[in-house]
Amino acid sequence: MKLAVLAALFGSAAAFAPAQTGKATTALNAFESELGAQPPLGFFDPLGLLDDADQERFDRLRYVEIKHGRIAQLAFLGNIITRAGVHLPGNIDYAGDSFDSFPNGWAAISGPDAIPGAGLAQIVAFIGALELGVMKDVTGEAEFVGDFRNGALDFGWDSFDEETKLSKRAIELNNGRAAMMGILGLMVHEQLGGELPILGVMKDVTGEAEFVGDFRNGALDFGWDSFDEETKLSKRAIELNNGRAAMMGILGLMVHEQLGGELPIVGQM
Repeated sequence: MKLAVLAALFGSAAAFAPAQTGKATTALNAFESELGAQPPLGFFDPLGLLDDADQERFDRLRYVEIKHGRIAQLAFLGNIITRAGVHLPGNIDYAGDSFDSFPNGWAAISGPDAIPGAGLAQIVAFIGALELGVMKDVTGEAEFVGDFRNGALDFGWDSFDEETKLSKRAIELNNGRAAMMGILGLMVHEQLGGELPILGVMKDVTGEAEFVGDFRNGALDFGWDSFDEETKLSKRAIELNNGRAAMMGILGLMVHEQLGGELPIVGQM
């Protein structure tokens, strides 16, 4: 799991790597107007997956992105619902094991208390059937990549104008992207538990805490015991103030990023 965390960190670092020129410029010119290339990032391809790509390659990647986004939305929602205590009624097997008797999250399919192997096999088989026979353009009537209505499910789509359709497709893309990050975060935190790499357990495990928020647990000290009481109080006060300032600061950055140069009611500044 720690390797997965490191890989995620390296992936994040790649997003801030210097922009490539040449091949990447060609991709930018070809796809910068595609749906999903929108503020604040615009066209974003830090790994160069679209270098020298044609429309077929782009459509394939967009298909995969939409599919993964839809799966991630279901997974994230499923995590929230089951962790809130909402489960299917009845039993999951003939042995009388109820749905709510199994753990939530990843532990439900892997671990000592996971669902039976036969149940997991049924889930995999069901998903495979959907993938191969249902969740694709069966009739050839798709208007765009990811259109799996197949002349049946519509929900009023044909009544929308083109601008509304593009808006709804963009919303689905953004929700899917957010859900992919969200379910990844849930899975990583579930594996880490209350422990962070290097820093260790982020709670008072040993019962030796001198104050609320003391997570040294007899290991990390950084010379704390050498300080007098006044210095300790001062450092704790500094940490509190820095945290308060940081909370306001990151909130301000996010708000201003969304507002751009315009304030609601007041208008452009």
